[in-house]
Amino acid sequence: MGSTEDERERLLEKLTPETRAALLTGATTWRTRAEPAIGLRELVMSDGPAGVRGESWDERDTSALLPSPSALAATWDEELVGQLGALLAAEARRKGVDVVLAPTLNLHRSPLAGRHFECFSEDPLLTGRIGAALIRGVQARGVAATAKHYVANDSETERLTVDVRVGPRALREVYLAPFEAAVAAGVRVVMAGYNGVNGAPMTASRLLTDPLKSEWGFDGLVVSDWGAVTSTADTARAGLDLVMPGPSDVWGAALARAVAAGEVPREAVDDKVRRLLRLAERTGALGPGPTPVDPQDPSEERELLRRSAAAGAVLLSNRGLLPLDPDRLATVAVIGAHAARTRTAGGGSAGVFPHEEVSVLDGLRAALTGRARVVHVPGPALTEPPPPLGPDLCTDPRTGEGGLLLRVLDASGRELHAEHRWSGRQLEPPCGPDAHTVEISARLRPDTTGAWTLGLGGFGRMVLTLDGRTLFDEDVARRTDDPAVVHVNPPAHTVTAHLRAGQPVHLVATRTLAPDTGRALVVTAAPPPPEPAAALADAARAAASADVAVVVVGTTLDDESEGADRTGLALGSHQDALVDAVAAANPRTVAVVNSGGPVELPWRERVGAVLLAWFPGQQGGAGVADVLVGRREPGGRLPTTWPAALANAPVTDTTPTSGRLPYDEGLHLGHRGWLLHHRTPAYWFGHGLGYTTWEYEEVTGSDEIRAGEPLTVRVRLRNTGPRPGREVVQIYLARPDSAIEYPVRWLAGYATARADPGQLTTVTVDVPAGALRHWSEGHGWRVEPGGCTVLAGRSAGDLPLRREVCVRPPG
Repeated sequence: MGSTEDERERLLEKLTPETRAALLTGATTWRTRAEPAIGLRELVMSDGPAGVRGESWDERDTSALLPSPSALAATWDEELVGQLGALLAAEARRKGVDVVLAPTLNLHRSPLAGRHFECFSEDPLLTGRIGAALIRGVQARGVAATAKHYVANDSETERLTVDVRVGPRALREVYLAPFEAAVAAGVRVVMAGYNGVNGAPMTASRLLTDPLKSEWGFDGLVVSDWGAVTSTADTARAGLDLVMPGPSDVWGAALARAVAAGEVPREAVDDKVRRLLRLAERTGALGPGPTPVDPQDPSEERELLRRSAAAGAVLLSNRGLLPLDPDRLATVAVIGAHAARTRTAGGGSAGVFPHEEVSVLDGLRAALTGRARVVHVPGPALTEPPPPLGPDLCTDPRTGEGGLLLRVLDASGRELHAEHRWSGRQLEPPCGPDAHTVEISARLRPDTTGAWTLGLGGFGRMVLTLDGRTLFDEDVARRTDDPAVVHVNPPAHTVTAHLRAGQPVHLVATRTLAPDTGRALVVTAAPPPPEPAAALADAARAAASADVAVVVVGTTLDDESEGADRTGLALGSHQDALVDAVAAANPRTVAVVNSGGPVELPWRERVGAVLLAWFPGQQGGAGVADVLVGRREPGGRLPTTWPAALANAPVTDTTPTSGRLPYDEGLHLGHRGWLLHHRTPAYWFGHGLGYTTWEYEEVTGSDEIRAGEPLTVRVRLRNTGPRPGREVVQIYLARPDSAIEYPVRWLAGYATARADPGQLTTVTVDVPAGALRHWSEGHGWRVEPGGCTVLAGRSAGDLPLRREVCVRPPG
């Protein structure tokens, strides 16, 4: 035992059984307990994965906002993702955070999953490699990353209680595989999910011990998802180490009593405390302090985020329209509500308040300044909740500044606290012991005459008045325990009021504070929507009079957010009609898709190009503009298969039956399922076009390997287009003649090729030995001798090269 371990044992001996148990429950929502007697300070945790929010939901405390994880996986670029991990670490240190609750390693099992944007891909290998790159980037700077949500937490419906039923082979080869890769990368924290697997809640599952701690040798800390632990002895006997948030009665003193009664072994508690101390050492909460991290240079941060948005953008189709030549453009029509208010991130606990947000409209205006006139037409209004009040629409009634007034009142109405805020979205107002009511007030300055939609989100007694007239007064009952709904995205209750442009009104919203009603009060406002037919006609006229039209469509907070799954993949009749109208008016139309996961694109053959922007982060509009005008190549390749229609997708179910959700597809997730059922999607996993073309000429490598050995594959290809380019060369394996069930083919490795026009290049792809193994119940990992087909190409559906390899028995 080394000196560091000796020191941990010495510190452990100083702690009483009661103190040891107490350390294993959080002190606050985001902090663990301190123990000054051994020099242990609090560990501070924060949600990720697209940014580090810190301990507060405060629009004044901004964060760097990265592209969503689905966009990061679309880069297929581990070096770039590692740099973004380093940025997360720098943000964490700036905010005093020790543990970032990211990455999310769950899989894109169904396109309906509401948290699709927060997960990397449908493929266990790609998810594992991109997740490991982010982990290494974060942890190289002394901040701990967290692999979540262990395991099979792949949808949101009944997510607090769902019992996933998955076979042992699929569990090992598919769903556990990204977590195994995270452990191999040295991840310091693993989060146990809300869900159950095969009859046991994850917080009490034996999977936390085997394979996580035993077979894989994970020496870090297992933390619960927030509020996931509801029992004492069974969770304490399992591999769970820390209950969050705190304070909580589930462990703590109850855990000490369970140990004293012999229900939980003392050795189990000691092991948990050792793991907590080890994490504290690694993050500087125990010992000399955290690793110093140089602050991120703002210009370098901006450039990294801009480059990342372009690197993840996927050019789905291009009929010679892109890249645009700014010197040949006089007028560009930028169309759609998403163009001016591009959605940069998904909803739920992943949300942060970004330093800035560059829309697609902003990006194109900057790119074409002095070269072409940019005209914006919003088109029909989106079907979504009104946005939170902001300084563009209202002023503080006391100061006249843009924004609003937040007050906390006692039961008599006496003011306990008041402050100026910028947003009507207040998730953690400052409340002391005498706080009774939270109030948001503002002078709303309508810029349009008509029926405005005003909204309130939250639980408990809520009242909305306008110039003293009550518009809403209800006691809204909380019918869910989901923290994402209760504390982050409470349901909106809307009313309408006729307002006149230029005539301010005094708006006041209050929520009475009561136990179990959450922390959120959200006040929203939206002007009267335009008449859809007129809005479509305006868009078509603008497109017809422009040299090129860029129409931006996408999903809303109601479509993609933590806490709920989607009910369909359609963008809605208004958005589809908008693309059709614009494309009919101008064949030189680029459709930009602003979503975190798959959507139906019924017009995809009727536009000149389709560019998938994802949720591209705070510099997303600048990165998209760089791609559109050819400053950067679209670097993305699909991390998940896109169906033409939801009905074609092999797996769509996210709704449990009697609390159970069977993963009946087994190994055949994503493109594997499409291949098994002989279905053709709109776009295959791995698909993505650049601004040049490639010819795959030859695949070479060993003719035979021993079972348990890696395989080296070399692919020769030529850049046959007019520009330098980057190509993601993908290797798949198939074993069609085997008696054992395998996917039709599966991703086994990938590498990047770069070449100038006309240049020939050869890339080497290392296929790990594990790519050929299968899990045998009762026997463990096995490699079947016999023939294996190696396929090489640019997507799961475009693999022009193949060769046969013989797998010999070991020995």
